Amino acid sequence: VQLQASGGGLVQAGGSLRLSCAASGRTFSAYAVGWFRQAPGKEREFVGVIRYSSGATYYADSVKGRFTISRDNAKNTVYLQMDNLNAEDTAVYYCAAMSNLYGSDWLGRATKVYEYDYWGQGTLVTVSS
Repeated sequence: VQLQASGGGLVQAGGSLRLSCAASGRTFSAYAVGWFRQAPGKEREFVGVIRYSSGATYYADSVKGRFTISRDNAKNTVYLQMDNLNAEDTAVYYCAAMSNLYGSDWLGRATKVYEYDYWGQGTLVTVSS
């Protein structure tokens, strides 16, 4: 699976952006698609995930209520809608696909960078205050 992330840019605090993650080579149907971000000098951190087949979503506390993950089956694309952005959201955002969805603990695994099989190239989001 090849992933292409797009939609980043410069936005003022309080504004919104929508990131896209398009898949090629295989559909997302057997995967969970996660969003991560990495700010300068910091480790890559989990933002949220969608289990593509069911549409179930889960978010990090830092973005809960402000970010929404959705999917478009026809386009084989996952979106990250980001609202009420603040300077702490500035980072390179990555999408990734995870295939190991077995067991009730799949959600715990979905927050871990090393559990993901495929990664997009990242898209920069800069929030000005």
